[in-house]
Amino acid sequence: MKMPNEREVRAPAVIEKVFESRRLDNVYQLLVNEEDARVCTDIDDDACRVVAGNFLLQITTQFFTKLGDSIANPKTVLAWLLAALSAPAVFTAFLVPVRESGSLIPQLFIASYVRRQPVRKWIFVAGSVLQAVAVACMVVVALALTGTAAGIGLLSSLILFSLARGLCSVSSKDVLGKTVPKTRRGRVSGWSEFLAGFITIGVGVSLLLDTNHSGAGKTYLILLSVAAALWLLAAVSYGMIREFPGATGGGGNAITEAFRRMGLLGSDRHFRRFILARSLLLCSALTAPFIIMLAHQNTSGTFLVLGLFVIADGAASLVSAPFWGHFADISSRRVMIVAGAAAAGVGIVLVALINALPGLADTSWLYPAFFFMLSIAHAGVRLGRKTYIVDMAGGNRRTDYVAVSNTVIGVVLLLTGSVGALVPLLGVSGVILILAAMGLAGAWMSARLPETEMG
Repeated sequence: MKMPNEREVRAPAVIEKVFESRRLDNVYQLLVNEEDARVCTDIDDDACRVVAGNFLLQITTQFFTKLGDSIANPKTVLAWLLAALSAPAVFTAFLVPVRESGSLIPQLFIASYVRRQPVRKWIFVAGSVLQAVAVACMVVVALALTGTAAGIGLLSSLILFSLARGLCSVSSKDVLGKTVPKTRRGRVSGWSEFLAGFITIGVGVSLLLDTNHSGAGKTYLILLSVAAALWLLAAVSYGMIREFPGATGGGGNAITEAFRRMGLLGSDRHFRRFILARSLLLCSALTAPFIIMLAHQNTSGTFLVLGLFVIADGAASLVSAPFWGHFADISSRRVMIVAGAAAAGVGIVLVALINALPGLADTSWLYPAFFFMLSIAHAGVRLGRKTYIVDMAGGNRRTDYVAVSNTVIGVVLLLTGSVGALVPLLGVSGVILILAAMGLAGAWMSARLPETEMG
């Protein structure tokens, strides 16, 4: 299937006028909070003339997708939905690995197709529509199935969702690199996460107030329907981005190209160190469910605590995303160092606190408070490594880096996710300390990476 490009399809006149609006430029300058005539050093002149519109459309799209991710969170909404449908626990255990690895591992093969497209935003649009379809399928499953059938149906929908997410991941970083210059890219994610975090707090408050579980099943169906609509809105807003045709070389046989790209791990020392650092920094994501497990073990009123966790997650994005975004545009490498060390510190301090002061262990607010701090650190890790890999290379090499990196990390996630098997031997606190050690090692490895923001 051939994707349209800007030479084949002209944007409607009303969109052209919007991109040329002085008011749009003013909003853009307000968000980036600086002026630099030399900022367009790594994108072409055509893209430079429409940076303001593309910048704001990138923020809008990421806001829709990040809010959809928060609402259809496999650790909360989907897990609770499976429990309500009486699905076996084995399906719940596979939710997070399928969602993350399912979107990461195939990217090495998807990249060959993406490289053949001179305009790659349509890959993202297709992926967003497929994610909306997948979430809509989850609604149908919830309405029509129960037990094992519901588990199979929901997990199958999640597989489709994850594969579609892979399409968006490979294409979005390349489109970002073509349409937004260095020193601006971190703020795209920063502002979108800020806005999504604000709305997520409202979702958490609604869960917090629903202490009687009244209409819980209906609430989850409404949430999933809203999430599906958000991905459709993301497809519309991303389709409006002005992306100009770029290089299309290297789009050969998917399997052959995949193995060739894996050679980057052996030949590119800089990239190899980044992969190792990113793998170790997975601790920020892997620690979260164990903090929730500690909360379940030590506190009562789980539904109340769940609402606090959702609020904490949203508040973390609200207060930290703009900071991390601006920090990443100065030095994404330093963001990885600081955020990785902070994630490790959260785990170490929490374990030390509940062991030194056992009376605090049953305090409901303690765990959401540390989850809030961990979420801040995780937001920094994610934003730092995303900005770093986009800035690390240009053109088709950027697509190669993203595809290889995400594929390797998908495999690493499946392996490190098995750390939960150590809980019977070491306890939840012991596993948190192991992950904290990973975080410290990841911060140290990040410190050995070169800067990418200069030049």
